[in-house]
Amino acid sequence: MRKTYLDNVRWITVVLVVIYHVIYIFNGVVVHGIIGPFSEHQPQDTYQYIVYPWFMFLLFVVSGMSARFELGKRTEKEFIRVRTRKLLVPSTIGLLVFGWVLGYYNMLISGAFDTMGNVPKPVLFLIMSVSGCGVLWYIQMLWIFSLILVLIRKIEKDRFYNICGKANLLIVMLLVIPVYGAAQILNTPMIVVYRFGIYGLGFLIGYFVLSHDVVMDRLGNNWLILGILAVVSCVAFVILYIGQPYADHVVLDTIMCNVYTWFGTIGILAFMKKWGNFENAFTKWMCKKSWGLYLFHYLMIAVSGWYLHTLCPDLAPVIVYLLVAIAAFAGSYLLYEIISCIPFIRWCVLGIKK
Repeated sequence: MRKTYLDNVRWITVVLVVIYHVIYIFNGVVVHGIIGPFSEHQPQDTYQYIVYPWFMFLLFVVSGMSARFELGKRTEKEFIRVRTRKLLVPSTIGLLVFGWVLGYYNMLISGAFDTMGNVPKPVLFLIMSVSGCGVLWYIQMLWIFSLILVLIRKIEKDRFYNICGKANLLIVMLLVIPVYGAAQILNTPMIVVYRFGIYGLGFLIGYFVLSHDVVMDRLGNNWLILGILAVVSCVAFVILYIGQPYADHVVLDTIMCNVYTWFGTIGILAFMKKWGNFENAFTKWMCKKSWGLYLFHYLMIAVSGWYLHTLCPDLAPVIVYLLVAIAAFAGSYLLYEIISCIPFIRWCVLGIKK
């Protein structure tokens, strides 16, 4: 049976990612690749501290759980073939076909074109394509983890998986220790988002531990205590690190950040297991369209934010946020529908055949 609560976790998290990026592009904490803040003090920037430590980690955990369910219906060869089309194609070929558009606006916002007057056009196009990677780093890493998972399955043959099904609440809570350890390793030196250690562990925890119904039932039955731990760790993290560069390793590698990452993740999963296992017309529609929303939202944010900044610099910040948010959601859904109807392009950009 389909895990409805996981579908709801996925699309709700994508919505939180969109809201995060609407605030991020005008934030006053991160200084690179943004349009810039409206004022010196921006209370709305606090939202970034609330969601950043856990929302992508949560998506990797859910992806690991989904991989287990998918491999129950497909052979490993089919699994890799589908994942390659859905994940690798859009994040490689898709960059050359469409991703360069976001790359153009990213370079426009950062002022990169000012230093590239003599760069040959073909080289400039490749630079724009790479610059347009944006949110695709997630699916690039997810494809790599999927390949590694197939190799692991050939070795462990569900022996370790069956052991993990015995994990009780205490064991799940103590997984915060390896989560903290994983945050310290396999991090790319320049591009901080490629955190192979902690995101890889999150994916494997999702596959081996949290994909067990009995384990999730234990979490769901203790949703209140896990929810309280999530809120307490959130408050502690925000108080300790507000104003500091939350997206850099100086914060990401700390004990408090990783405590919040883990308890925020299992707190949300426990709450949704207890209360989020429902569906209606709206949740079904959001679940169906969340892929397009994730892939296209940052392009729409960059485009709308840039032109509002350059053409209407005196607009009130609340109006700018509202217009950019509308562009992010409505523009993404519209672009998704358009590209979904174009043969071959939809395969390149979305990884879908029909």
